Amino acid sequence: MQRWDRIEAFVEVVRLGTFAAAARELSVSPSHVSRLVAQLEQQLGTALLYRTTRQIHLTDDDEGRLYFTHCRQLFDGFREAEAALSDLQERPRGLLSLTSATTFGERFIAPLANAFLLEHPRLEVRMHFTNRQVDIIDEGFDIAIRMGKLEDSTLIARRLCERREYVVGAPAYFAHVSQPHSLAELSRHRCLVGSRDHWRFAVEGVRREVRVPGVWRANSGPALLDAALKGLGLAQLPDYYVDPYLASGELISVLDAYRHDDTAVWAVFPRHRQRSPKVGQFIDHLVAHLPSSLPGRTGTGAGSGVMASSFLWHR
Repeated sequence: MQRWDRIEAFVEVVRLGTFAAAARELSVSPSHVSRLVAQLEQQLGTALLYRTTRQIHLTDDDEGRLYFTHCRQLFDGFREAEAALSDLQERPRGLLSLTSATTFGERFIAPLANAFLLEHPRLEVRMHFTNRQVDIIDEGFDIAIRMGKLEDSTLIARRLCERREYVVGAPAYFAHVSQPHSLAELSRHRCLVGSRDHWRFAVEGVRREVRVPGVWRANSGPALLDAALKGLGLAQLPDYYVDPYLASGELISVLDAYRHDDTAVWAVFPRHRQRSPKVGQFIDHLVAHLPSSLPGRTGTGAGSGVMASSFLWHR
C-alpha cells in the first residue's frame, strides 16, 4: 500500500507541476507529498525529479520519464476502471415491473417502454395492464401509472403529463334530448358507465363526485366510446379517447363549466425504489416523451420533473 501511495504522489506531482497542487488533489500536506516522493526515489535507488525553487522536472535521463510514463498509464487505467464501473451501476438493468390502466397503458406506456428497452438491452420489462386498483408494494411492482388526484401516503409520485375528462354525447343522442347545463340534470339522462359508477366534477373549485344512473355498463373504455358515438347516452371519458371526435363533431362536450382539473397522469413508486437507475431513468423517459404522445398536446412542458414525496393513489 505504501508503494502505491508513493507512486500516486509522484504521478500527481508530475501531472500537476507542483507539490502543493498534488497535495490539494490528494487531500494531504505538501510536506507529506514531498516525503512520499523521496521515499519512492530511495526505494528505487534513483532520482525521478529535478527540483528547483520554482519548478519541478523529470530527471533528464530515461529513468524518470520512463517510470512516469508507465505509472501514469496504471493510474489512468484505474480511473477508467472506476468510471466504467460507475457507468455500469448507473445503467438500467434487471427486471422493471410496471402497471397501468389498460387502454392508457396499451396506447402510451407500452410503446415508450419498448423504446426504452431498445436503449437498455440489459433490462427486462414486465407490463401488467388492468383497470382494477393494484397494490404495487404487495404485488411487487416498481412503478404504477395512475390518473387523478393523489392522496397522502408514503409512496412517491411524479407528474407525467396533463389529462382532462369530458362528458360527451353524440348529435344523434341530443336530437332527442336537450343538453344538460347543470349536474342535477344528469339524473334525467341516459348515462353510460365504465369501471366506476360516479363521475368527477368541480363545483366552484371544490371536487365533487356524482353518482350517475347507469343504463349501460362496461369496464372497457373503447366499448364506452363506441356506445357514446352510437348515440346511446352520455359518457365521461378522458381526452385521449374523445379529442378526435370532438374535433370532427361526432361528439359534443357538455358540462364544461364543471370539468375538474385534478386528473393528471402520475408515476407512483415505493420509496425504496427512488434511487434505482431503472426506475428513475424510465420515469425520465416518460416525462420526456409522454406529453408529445397524447392527442392535442404540443411541446414538452406538461411533464413536470418535480418529485412529490408524500402522495398515493389508493393502492
